[in-house]
Amino acid sequence: MFLPNSRYVKTPEVQAKAADGRTVSAVKLRRLPVVTGDPALVEGQDRLDIIALRTYEDATIYWHIADANTELQAPELTRVAGRIIDVPPR
Repeated sequence: MFLPNSRYVKTPEVQAKAADGRTVSAVKLRRLPVVTGDPALVEGQDRLDIIALRTYEDATIYWHIADANTELQAPELTRVAGRIIDVPPR
């Protein structure tokens, strides 16, 4: 169901009843592991995918950076230039 580099690839699926009575599949709630990283300065028009490409040579695994930080909305991590965020090793 998910690409091999997706954060959800190993997450189990569950069946649930929708409000209209249909049975739907959903991914089980994924608990975030404690991840540490090296501090990195957000520059100019940085986005998580750009930082992931620069760091890991793969823009699609930006979620490693999102998981290492505490923002509820990942785009907030790079909204303000000059912010320091954690970038974990791959």
